Amino acid sequence: MTEHSDIHKVRTCVVRYEFFLKSFHAPVACSFKSSVSRQHDNSLIADHSHCLHCFLTSRVSCVSSGGAAGPRLNNDQLYKFSYSTEVLVDRVRGSKEGSAGYRISSDVDVNLVWRDPSNKDDQLIQLAISNVRIEPASQRSKKKNVLHGSTAESLLGKTKLAALTKPFFLHLKNGKAKAFYSFWAEPATIKNLKRGLASLLQMQRTTGKVIENDVSGRCTVEYKEVKGQVTRTKVLDTCKTAETGFTTHSQVLGVGRKSSSVTTFTLEDGFIHSAVAEETHSLAVNSRRSAAAKVVSRQTLTLVGTEAGPLEAAGTDVAEVVKLIDAKLAAVGIIADEVKSKCKGCPTLFEHWQSEQKQLEPASLSKASAPRSFLALLQSIRKASKDEILKVLQSASKTSLPQVVDAVTSAQTTASLDAMIQFLNFTDAKGLVLQERFLYACGFASHPNERMLQVLLDISKGKIGSPDIKESTVIIMGALVHKLCQKGGCNLPAVVEVKKLILNGPDSTKVESEVQMYLLALKNSLLPEAIPIFTKYAESEVGAYSTIALTALQRYDFTLMTNEVKHTVNRIYHQNRRVYEKNVRAAAADVILSSNPSYMEVKNLLLSIGNLPHEMNKYMLSKIQDILHFQLPASDVVRHAMQDTISHNYDRFAKVGSSSAYSGFMAKSADVTSTYSLDILYSGSGILRRSNMNIYGASNGGLLHGLQVAIEAQGLESMIGATADEGEEDLESFAGMSALLFDVQLRPVTFFKGYSDLMSKMFSMTGDPMNVVKGLILLTDHSEVIQLQSGLKASAEFQGGLAIDISGGMEVSLWYRESKTSVNNRGALVVTGNVTVDMDFMRVGVEVSYETEASLDFITTVQFSEYPFLVCMQMDKTTFPFSESLSKYESISSGKSVASHKRKKQLVPGSEFPLHQENSNMCKKVFDSSW
Repeated sequence: MTEHSDIHKVRTCVVRYEFFLKSFHAPVACSFKSSVSRQHDNSLIADHSHCLHCFLTSRVSCVSSGGAAGPRLNNDQLYKFSYSTEVLVDRVRGSKEGSAGYRISSDVDVNLVWRDPSNKDDQLIQLAISNVRIEPASQRSKKKNVLHGSTAESLLGKTKLAALTKPFFLHLKNGKAKAFYSFWAEPATIKNLKRGLASLLQMQRTTGKVIENDVSGRCTVEYKEVKGQVTRTKVLDTCKTAETGFTTHSQVLGVGRKSSSVTTFTLEDGFIHSAVAEETHSLAVNSRRSAAAKVVSRQTLTLVGTEAGPLEAAGTDVAEVVKLIDAKLAAVGIIADEVKSKCKGCPTLFEHWQSEQKQLEPASLSKASAPRSFLALLQSIRKASKDEILKVLQSASKTSLPQVVDAVTSAQTTASLDAMIQFLNFTDAKGLVLQERFLYACGFASHPNERMLQVLLDISKGKIGSPDIKESTVIIMGALVHKLCQKGGCNLPAVVEVKKLILNGPDSTKVESEVQMYLLALKNSLLPEAIPIFTKYAESEVGAYSTIALTALQRYDFTLMTNEVKHTVNRIYHQNRRVYEKNVRAAAADVILSSNPSYMEVKNLLLSIGNLPHEMNKYMLSKIQDILHFQLPASDVVRHAMQDTISHNYDRFAKVGSSSAYSGFMAKSADVTSTYSLDILYSGSGILRRSNMNIYGASNGGLLHGLQVAIEAQGLESMIGATADEGEEDLESFAGMSALLFDVQLRPVTFFKGYSDLMSKMFSMTGDPMNVVKGLILLTDHSEVIQLQSGLKASAEFQGGLAIDISGGMEVSLWYRESKTSVNNRGALVVTGNVTVDMDFMRVGVEVSYETEASLDFITTVQFSEYPFLVCMQMDKTTFPFSESLSKYESISSGKSVASHKRKKQLVPGSEFPLHQENSNMCKKVFDSSW
């Protein structure tokens, strides 16, 4: 192919596409700069069929009939503009008048310095800011005006004002910013304000999507031109910047953001007559969207006149011209620099700790003041060094130290993790409480990293004084694997090593407690690779293995339930190969019914009712009825199967017993739906076999397993001289409790194990509940820097802290032939959201928050003096306070400040959550008989 033919074919492409565009009545002039060089290149366009590729991939700028690709300045002319940028922060529905914020106004002179003789759209532009004013964004009284009596010089200082008014340069090519020239020595805040102004001159005059660099980062931008007006819409979710934040992995506990950025250009004689930009960012807590804040940024650039300007400079290229103007000028990039705000007069971490210490004592953990202090301390810890953190850990009282461990671990910084590693001694069995609080805080971590997992892995490989801590370490590693895989970190070296450890773990040991430990770690990990392992252990002869494996399978998405898994759980339920314990069969039924069951699976379950042990008959009936009444996913196929009178008839559905399953709503709102379920299975003798309480939250398309407390008991029939059910004759006496909290399975707690342990605790039993989990948990954790197009930066911090105390107990009275199990939940929740714009000279912000203190008790009383025995279940929520607050504040560097506060309080009446009518009737009999 000759050079001449290459050029000829390229020209032919241009002609064809100009004709194509004209045929659609588009008066377009195309300036074509072919990537075809004068040098021979066989890889270029080969023939007519490649014209489209040529047209799309060559450097083509298609513009309106005016000919300019972007704003084009006239030679020897000075453009005089008025410019203002304002920023406002408020609640989402707040008005401009009530918002906190300020406006920076100035005059701006713009002139052409140099133009490429061969391309009129390749321009070097000088911008100079003058007459700077800083004022409130809206009318304020003298008392509420923090800026009263201030000038730009008094606020910024002479040096910064001089830097702001020093001219800077923008290299604009085809309407796009190619380079931004200023001085490295200038403060980052000043350079960012200049970048915000320069970014307003970047535009194109044709409709379409492009990727642009401006002060906000590298963003996708969409342009639309209509009759001399150009609209630029920035797709803010696409913007890539160096400053990244973090957020909670859970949709229910997380924070949602809605953002928009629109700039409208009015053109006159090919140049910008006015540019108006408005950018809004709204952030809200997903579970309570009224806890929301917004930041609004506006820019206005208006041409007020023109006059004779300086002559165009001579030079071959931009770099040469810039060097001639000032050798200190440099291409500093148009994307904003990172700005770190300095807190003047802020207390040290130790001073902050001393002021908050009383609120973190155990006596305060049921009050909202505890999580409020926890969140405030956490913010200080995130800014502190390792030595500062160690000083607080070493000075804390014995009673407040566990809460300090919660706060330090939840901070999730390098310094905080290093401090905890140095402070804790895992070889000392006496440090169990602090070690477990550290491990649980790692499990609840909002944004764990690989290093946190590596630390736990190193601990598990070392010497550990307490076997309970060894178990908790491995179990929590599973939770961290799940969270890191959710963020795309499944192939990180530490994750790969832990995956290998826990996947191979169950088959690597014969020690029952270790097998359970690895199974629980896999349950937390939710690894798809673990499904075959759970399927295998579901059929184990050890009931504890089967229960863990089956409850783990229930946590997976039903699309991962293969035919092999379904065949296995059906074999277990129907006892095709051997006899299983009732609680294992009940767990298998739960898996079947929650995994998109087929018509035949449901029909076989219905047909089994009547041939099961008495209490399991009743349990399965309650389960089926609960699915229908609560409209659970399997309700349609269950209803279909019940149309068959063989599987659905009076004989089957009139079985008596005390076992039950019930689901209901705890709360329903536009933001979140909270549900509860209570499943109770008894042995034929009236002793509790399994009690399972679950609380779920659904919001923003996500589902959170907020709480599961399961109490299991076995082998207690000998106490009352009763006969054990089939398959349970040789079970060792045992009672224990297992908790799953916010999707994290915790180490199970044993009440007693073995007959001798049972007898010793029977005679020493006080009736006091045993603690399962107690501490402070960081539920919501969202932090980000929002780079505004004006050059200002907003920071958003949303945190939610929970003080929680979950305990449970079991009492058995042989004299009264009565047993009682209780699960007590106490909690205090505080959620705060801050959006702040913090410049060197002024700080404005808004804080939204809400808080509550609540308790939830679940008590089951069983009288087994006769059959059918009497069972009463109670689920009570006490009256609790709820409050919301809104604060707005403005302060300047001199220390002068203005703030406003609003607070709304209410008492939410307590209630007893409804269960089925049969339970209500039974409770009446139980309480009547006790009198």
